[in-house]
Amino acid sequence: MRIGIVVDSPCDLPESYLQAHNISILPTTVRMGSAMLADYRNPEAALQFLQTHLAERGWEAESSPFAVEQIRELFLGKLVIDYDFVFCLTITKTRSQIFDNAQQASFAILNEYKEPRAAAGNNSPFALRVIDTQNLFAAQGVMAVEAVRLRDAGEGTPKIRARLENLALHTQGFLIPRDLNYMRERTRIRGDRSVSFLAAKLGTAFDIKPILHCNRGETGPVGKVKNFDNAAQKLFDHATSRIEKRELMTPTMCVSYGGVLEELRELPGYAQLRQACVVNNIELFETVMSLTSMVNIGKGGLALGYAAETGKIEL
Repeated sequence: MRIGIVVDSPCDLPESYLQAHNISILPTTVRMGSAMLADYRNPEAALQFLQTHLAERGWEAESSPFAVEQIRELFLGKLVIDYDFVFCLTITKTRSQIFDNAQQASFAILNEYKEPRAAAGNNSPFALRVIDTQNLFAAQGVMAVEAVRLRDAGEGTPKIRARLENLALHTQGFLIPRDLNYMRERTRIRGDRSVSFLAAKLGTAFDIKPILHCNRGETGPVGKVKNFDNAAQKLFDHATSRIEKRELMTPTMCVSYGGVLEELRELPGYAQLRQACVVNNIELFETVMSLTSMVNIGKGGLALGYAAETGKIEL
């Protein structure tokens, strides 16, 4: 059986990995004033965005997911022909409409796939499963990598589905914004009150950076650390500790950064995390954030994800 994997553009994995494993992208559209950019997870485009004046008021940007009809067209025009079963992994539905749009599109796709498949000389059934990763950005990548690993190992779709749905419950995502004022303006535009005006002003005045944690679609602070570099080290030390204690459920660690990767690699604690991954046979995926991720977190933001049993996390 030919199994396809689809992710949305906020899923922070290296472009080379996505291409090597034929992972399809559901793009989002980022609009800033009169400028409109399609986010297909292109690092060069994301970095160019950083270097333009758009980045200075990026909190005003609007991101919109593929509409139901666009998802339907993508599947009927290509995916139902190339594959027999497709797993579509989306950002948490608590933060985006992508899951709901994909789920709605799936009904039409399953009713209409026979004609395009028959035209391609294939009369066998087609099926798909839309899965809410219940996480975002770098943490989404953990499930995509596991889907690839299971597919390449020859596992059947029922086992892959069960594994991914269980993994969604235990994927731990972390975010550290560099600019709290940016984050506050961004959340205000989205109607999200998670970063108040007072918290942003006090955090900026005293250089306090929150470490945000996402699990099962819920996001909240698990630590507040003075200075971004110190917050990054605290997060990297936490991830390194979980690796060394052999607590990860998959041999995967995903990290994304809102800037050039040379800056990421110079952050304190990151070299130790990389070494721990090597020693313990954990595959480390590092990438420039997607344009969508960067618009939501801000320039210089950091995201990290892994899968492990959910427990109380304090940093």
